[in-house]
Amino acid sequence: MIKRVVIIVLDSLGLGALPDAEKYGDAGAHTLGHIDRKLAGIKLPNLAALGLGNIDDFVGIKPVATPMGCYGKLAITSWGKDTNIGHWELAGLVQTKPFPTYPDGFPAEVIEAFSRAIGRSVLGNIPASGTEIIEELGAEHLRTGYPIVYTSADSVFQIAAHEELVPPTELYRICRIARQLLVSPHNVLRVIARPFIGQPGSFKRTAGRRDFALPPPGDTLLDRLHKAEIKVTGIGKIGDIFSQRGISESRHTESNQDGMQKIIGALKQLKTGMIFANLVDFDMLYGHRNDVAGYARALQEFDEWLPRLINNLGEQDLLIITSDHGCDPTTPGTDHTREYALLLVYGAGIKSGVDLGTGGSLADVGQSVAEALGISPLGNGESFWRRLVASD
Repeated sequence: MIKRVVIIVLDSLGLGALPDAEKYGDAGAHTLGHIDRKLAGIKLPNLAALGLGNIDDFVGIKPVATPMGCYGKLAITSWGKDTNIGHWELAGLVQTKPFPTYPDGFPAEVIEAFSRAIGRSVLGNIPASGTEIIEELGAEHLRTGYPIVYTSADSVFQIAAHEELVPPTELYRICRIARQLLVSPHNVLRVIARPFIGQPGSFKRTAGRRDFALPPPGDTLLDRLHKAEIKVTGIGKIGDIFSQRGISESRHTESNQDGMQKIIGALKQLKTGMIFANLVDFDMLYGHRNDVAGYARALQEFDEWLPRLINNLGEQDLLIITSDHGCDPTTPGTDHTREYALLLVYGAGIKSGVDLGTGGSLADVGQSVAEALGISPLGNGESFWRRLVASD
């Protein structure tokens, strides 16, 4: 019997282009594989011990004869390559229709309505890298007080503002206004607050990012757990992604390191239930900035911490390490990439060394957790739970 489940999403750690990646402009993407090759081999011994090197061919991550964990990679069957899409599918909710994107910026009526509602004009309104548009328009923002609005290949309305000019509480307030406005027909999936500090030439985004997402448009694993009175602790931006629905406690984080500490802290407090964590630095700080070396360092820091996590797991705990999409830092662009998701599963009470294969759906994770915790099946996904516990 499983009493606790820990799901850790290594945000953007893709494992190779999906069959439909070309439709998204992502043919040939492979976040981990390209980082590994670019650095002539990255060493991740603890992830390798769980079976990471058995999933694919890497330069530095070697397969092991007897993995401690079970391993595979899962397809993203929902439309898109967004954080919310990936996490919702992990929780059993598959999206078959795309949310709107704005490759030419938002229509005039959207920007005009937003400007009227907040009582000021805006800057930008173009697709852009967040760090680049802050450098480009930050000085004008400081001079005028106008927030910077931008988007990406995802369905996002991002608002950047300097913390000394627009305090985070005010930025969150105008993001909530945008969230209320951006409904049908402009059903934008996420409004994102992007506070920053510094002076022209040295602006820096802070840890005050907040996501204001549409609520999941259907039942998720978290909803089922809530109905079954099973506690869920969300760590990082999990609460934002699910609009706090089904979350018993939400703990925001300032970095991957902070997130890892909060996972250990939650394990020490939660006796039964699920810990659902997102470690966003891989994506936000390194994937989107084409920082191969930084991404690799972040992976090595996680790998070094992994034994501490495993030592804090009990006999009736289940650990699932996965991802939500790709963000290949070796590609010319800075957007997410349409890739397979990582799957590593470990627990003292399950088998080790099971090859869970390639394919399926991210929803298989939610379905497996539902079965492991003894709640009713979800509407999507195929459980791999019995493959982990059934006798041969």
